[in-house]
Parts: sequence; C-alpha cells; structure tokens
Amino acid sequence: MDEQLDYKRLIEAALFMSPNALSVGDLSGITGIKSMGHIEQMLNELRSEYASRDTSLEVLEIDKKYMLTLKEPYASRVSQLASGPDITKGALKLLAYVSQNKNSVQSYLVKVFGASTYDHIKELLEHGFIERRRQGRSWRVSTTNKFKEYFNAPNRSDATP
Repeated sequence: MDEQLDYKRLIEAALFMSPNALSVGDLSGITGIKSMGHIEQMLNELRSEYASRDTSLEVLEIDKKYMLTLKEPYASRVSQLASGPDITKGALKLLAYVSQNKNSVQSYLVKVFGASTYDHIKELLEHGFIERRRQGRSWRVSTTNKFKEYFNAPNRSDATP
C-alpha cells in the first residue's frame, strides 16, 4: 500500500463507495490494517468529524457495521433520486407495517392485508428485506439488516400483534 495514503480517508472512500454497510473486518481487509482497534479509532474520528461539520452526511453504525449516509431531513428529500429495487406498493405497505411491528406473525398479516400478502412476502424475501422463522403453524416475519441499511430505518417498535 502507498505510504502516502491516508488510511482514514481510505475508510471514508470505502464507506462512500459501498452499497452496503461495512464491518471493521471488511475495512481491515480493504486497508490492510490488522489492528481492529486502530480501524475502530479511525471510524470514531470520522464519525466525530462528520458530526461536528455542517454537512448533510454522517457515518452511521448499524449492528456493528458502518455506512456513509445522509442525515435527515436531507435523506427523505432526495431519496427518490436513488435507484434501487422495484417494490410493489402493496409489498412496500407490508414492509412498513413489519418494520414498525417487530416479529409479526404471517397469519395475522394475511388477515389484515389479505391473500396478496403471500405474494408480497415472497417479493420481500427475494429482495432480502425480511426473514421468516417458523412459529407453530405460521411464520414470524421480521426485517433484516439489509432493510435497515437500505432504508436507514431500524425497527422502532417491539410490539407484536
């Protein structure tokens, strides 16, 4: 690696370019720095730098992974410019509900949203935004880390129907 390279800026560049959040291990592989503590120190410095600047950007930590993202209200004002997976309106409504009601039961979702729920769940599983775990004769449905990263929206409720 070039000795003139600023590793903190390399981490910043990796966070900027990656479509997914990156772990300390990912960043170690990119920079070639073996010390996880040193990587974490540079991440904390970057987070502080962005937090102290008058900027629309921030370094966000989600489940011990990091990403460079937009702060609110900027993110919601320009989100339509980002390209991403096409999700049907019904699937998006279901996803919004599941994100607000952690570990929803699929049989309950079908009662609320109708038989098309099965198609919406299949679509959301294919995009990787939800996961299912067997619970008795039904399934528990919850959002994934990919959902959190993509929508910058962690689960806000632990309410279960």
